[in-house]
Amino acid sequence: MAVNLSPPRPEDLLPVKGVRLGVAQAGIRKAGRSDLLLIALAEGTRVAGVFTRNRFCAAPVQVAKEHLASGRPPRALLVNTGNANAGTGKAGLADARASCARAAGLLGCNAREVLPFSTGVIMEPLPLDRIVAGLPACVADLREDNWGRAAEAIMTTDTVPKARSRRTGAAAVTGIAKGAGMIRPDMATMLGFIATDAAVSQRALERLVVDAAANSFNRISVDGDTSTNDSFVLIASGAAGRCDEAALRDAVTEVSQGLAQAIVRDGEGATKFITVRVERGRDEKECRSVAYAIAHSPLVKTAFFASDPNLGRLLAAIGNSGVRDLDVGRVELFLDDVRVSANGGRAPGYLEQDGKRVMGKSEITVRVVLKRGTAVATVWTCDLSHEYVTINAEYRT
Repeated sequence: MAVNLSPPRPEDLLPVKGVRLGVAQAGIRKAGRSDLLLIALAEGTRVAGVFTRNRFCAAPVQVAKEHLASGRPPRALLVNTGNANAGTGKAGLADARASCARAAGLLGCNAREVLPFSTGVIMEPLPLDRIVAGLPACVADLREDNWGRAAEAIMTTDTVPKARSRRTGAAAVTGIAKGAGMIRPDMATMLGFIATDAAVSQRALERLVVDAAANSFNRISVDGDTSTNDSFVLIASGAAGRCDEAALRDAVTEVSQGLAQAIVRDGEGATKFITVRVERGRDEKECRSVAYAIAHSPLVKTAFFASDPNLGRLLAAIGNSGVRDLDVGRVELFLDDVRVSANGGRAPGYLEQDGKRVMGKSEITVRVVLKRGTAVATVWTCDLSHEYVTINAEYRT
């Protein structure tokens, strides 16, 4: 069960002019579920993306980056779930390129104008024949108000589809994402697609996608593992004309953060949604290091699952964050409004039952005050439960 996360209502997802989405059941891994998505883009649409830093990056990531670098304006995105087409060597690259060529043939564009994306099981051949067979149904299904079904079509171990929408001036900003496991900063095992009909220059779009990722998808951690297929793409059709640049940035960031937090809330086996906020560091990098040390720690995460205020684990994570010359005697630690540590030890007045009360909640804020400067950073994470082990032990069976 996702933590306080409900499926999006399709009627709340704003259509984006110039962006059409079509879904099909191709039987890529399991029969009877939507697993193929085609996003068709109007002529003149601009696209920018950021991708996994995993050296074993998947074939579709390599081909998508190659096609973006070709200078041809993308006309379509092709997304499949059930198979990651990763760890598949030259054959995987050929399959990714072939899927682009088939989609391009149906849409009347060049194969380099199609960007491929895959998610699912690694080191298994892409069932290209099933994707090709499903493409005509995707084309027949293309429409601008199909975001809700598109969000369902890209799910893997997700239990809830993830979609967000916001309007800024005359422009719409709508996005979908998938992800529940292999989640950590520097892109998670996630696919994220956000589109707007605002007019944006290519350079501004590239800056915007990097900034949005830095403040959303690169601020989450479920289990500290980075995937081979992570991709976050920002699309601007320009059909609604110019809008205020700052307002558009805020809208894109808000949608990105909503999707990123939804991934954590739907983390595999998660029962708690945890905000880790580190304050008064010397710089943001230092604050992030402390926040990630907490968010990645299995000992911390299992304590949260047990609702056990075993707070020595939090202090140990802070001390192991790599911050040089940290004066632990100045550090303060809070669980929600409860100060639990100060002056290098248990805070005066702290009672175990207060810590237990906070740890029993489904949403918790861990606040660390370093007292070294003015910088702040926030990371979102979840607990680590028995169900996480079960899901990953049985993923391929």
